[in-house]
Amino acid sequence: MMFPDSFHENHREILFLKETSPEIAIWEGAKLDKEQALQVSGVRTVYWLSQLPKVLHGLMSEAQNVYLNNNEHTRAVVEVETREARFTKWMREEYPHYNFERVAPLMHQIRSVKEPEEVDQLQRASDITKAGFDRVAKFIKPGVTEYEIEAEFMHEFLRRGSRGFAYTPIIASGFNACVLHYIENSATCKEGDVILMDVGAEYGNYASDMTRCLPVSGQFTDRQRAVYNAVLSVMRDSMNLLKPGVFLHEYHKQVGELMTKQLVDLNLITMDDVRAQDPAWPAYKKYFMHGTSHFMGLDVHDVGLWHEPIQAGNVFTCEPGIYIREENLGIRLENDIVITDNGYQDLMGEIALDAEAVEDAMNASVLT
Repeated sequence: MMFPDSFHENHREILFLKETSPEIAIWEGAKLDKEQALQVSGVRTVYWLSQLPKVLHGLMSEAQNVYLNNNEHTRAVVEVETREARFTKWMREEYPHYNFERVAPLMHQIRSVKEPEEVDQLQRASDITKAGFDRVAKFIKPGVTEYEIEAEFMHEFLRRGSRGFAYTPIIASGFNACVLHYIENSATCKEGDVILMDVGAEYGNYASDMTRCLPVSGQFTDRQRAVYNAVLSVMRDSMNLLKPGVFLHEYHKQVGELMTKQLVDLNLITMDDVRAQDPAWPAYKKYFMHGTSHFMGLDVHDVGLWHEPIQAGNVFTCEPGIYIREENLGIRLENDIVITDNGYQDLMGEIALDAEAVEDAMNASVLT
């Protein structure tokens, strides 16, 4: 709880903790006492959570405005009342004559611009993801199952200090790669197929988000390579479009133009299709139907200011894709980048990306 205008200096920043006890230590393990909480957080005033109503009542006598948090994530689907929602309801009932404001816009601003320490955490998560990729690239071959590949990632993530996946992994071989949110991960990889892997490790509460596509047999066919290189071209050009001052809706429009050219070159759409397209659903959307970038940080789809221009310190994914259902082929490539004043920092720049580099990674010495 923060109250920077409080008359009492020790009440300008307060940490509330669940009170520990010897019995809790036996059943759940040792919890922080007040002194330990100070050392961890730097907050000098620490109360037990049971004291919250009394302490709050005293502070409210000084306050006029109360800022309450709520889940305002654009992807939020809240179907049951959360503890946070119950607290908000209790506050409004207990103190009906106060002015209540939203803290979410402030938090979204803070979370969308990363500090150097946060970038370090994101880089560590990306490095762990790279280790997982290197392990899996040597493991994939015809006959292995998608869930075995998922297990190899988890093994590598956990052994390097991650708590696991930052989100539910997508391990999609063959036609499954054309299902954008395929998470069954139950099929067997077949010779001649390409496998799409959308995975990322979590580290210290920060996410990573990588997508790579690998030929199950160890080498792309000419057609697979052509589609792969088309997606890679759009990806690299898109990264150069993400820069301070650009609005995301304009960026996505430019990416659509890049993808349109590639799809025409692949003979998937024609210029007649482009000329006759519905501006609300351009021709390229038949094969590339999702957005190219989203904010990333404490959540893999982090909060951010979509209505304001990009600024240095924002972190985005860059993930174009082409999905050709009639060819059982889905290609998506994805890296995470930090926007700087003069360009970007690619957190996944060390993970094999060129088609030849992917093949080399697969054909390196066998995993032991």
